[in-house]
Amino acid sequence: MEHKLIKAIETALGWSGPDEIGKSFARGNVGDTALLSEILTPNRLLDIVMRRSLNRPQFRLFQNGEEVHPAVYFTDTVSPRGQSIPMVNMERLGGLLREGATLIMDQLNTFDPKMEAACRALQWWSHERVQVNVYLTTNEASGFPLHWDDHDVVIVQLAGEKEWEVRNTSRPAPMYRDADPNTTPSEDMVWEGVMKPGDVMHIPRGFWHQATRNGSGSGYSLHATFGITKRTGASYLTWLADWCRTREIFRHDLDRAPWADTTALQEAAAEFIRANPPADYLAAYEQQPFPTRHVPFVDIFGPLEGVVCTTHFRPKVEREGAAVSVTAAGRKILFAEAAMPALQLLLSGGPVSLGAVEAAVGYDVTEIAETLVKEGLCAPLTDELSSGYTGLVTSPLS
Repeated sequence: MEHKLIKAIETALGWSGPDEIGKSFARGNVGDTALLSEILTPNRLLDIVMRRSLNRPQFRLFQNGEEVHPAVYFTDTVSPRGQSIPMVNMERLGGLLREGATLIMDQLNTFDPKMEAACRALQWWSHERVQVNVYLTTNEASGFPLHWDDHDVVIVQLAGEKEWEVRNTSRPAPMYRDADPNTTPSEDMVWEGVMKPGDVMHIPRGFWHQATRNGSGSGYSLHATFGITKRTGASYLTWLADWCRTREIFRHDLDRAPWADTTALQEAAAEFIRANPPADYLAAYEQQPFPTRHVPFVDIFGPLEGVVCTTHFRPKVEREGAAVSVTAAGRKILFAEAAMPALQLLLSGGPVSLGAVEAAVGYDVTEIAETLVKEGLCAPLTDELSSGYTGLVTSPLS
């Protein structure tokens, strides 16, 4: 999947792929500011807020360095039958933003097609799970105090300006669940300055940082933080602990006797680790059946006219004897060898119409596409879903 945001991030940070994620602090500028408004604008963010029933902590507001109580800006909309739905009171929200506040929306990719497509593209690129949080700060509001994240982040300044401070780690590779609370900030300053539209910054896991508009006067800042959660040695050991149950020796009770001989158990554990290296875990992780959200295909509403691949990670499409195998999301599907050209287009990650694919490969692809949708690898291409790719993803048929 060729997404403009990924190319922009690589250009800005001087990267040639995802290998530099988590290694060191990096900063640059995308150069193409027209891309920014394609991704998100303040008014589009507020429109999303207006049209949905949201709850804390996914939607939060901060003012004067403290979280504003939801009762201040939430209102229960009551239907004529007495059904109550919590909605953001946009008038009150507007008043807070005019005074100066920070609006935080976690996992905007669950609500917005453009952010959904961007996160999926970043997942295919990085081979890791990605979510995006967005921050809209007005006037002289401050954001979170100095803190560190338990994942790597790529920050894209979409509009306005915000002042940042980034410090080094005070504990190597800290984790959310850790043996040390890691509460003392480092004194080693890495960078401080102002992020302007088009600026991109990579902050590795554990680096202390904070952002604010204190003293900036009238204005606003909108930035997106793409959180990339990489697999760790602890993740690998957790996976091993789950799979060790396939071996009988690990299912037996431990002998509590002081003279118990655990040599066989320890040797079995060492052999199990050698037989299941980290590479196997990483490959298995990408094939997990992560749930996806999309409009189902219901044939009574009309024929399937277009699809887009919605797997969390790029499917494997390989020749297997006289057949073609597609492996993704915990499934393996076999197709006739002649289906290979169609599968490469349908599973490219970009939206495609079935008519265009048929014109390119020279045969009817309806049955292939319907199978991919039925198995959960592709989603029907609705107008809303298609809008998330428009202008940002290169068509595989171009």
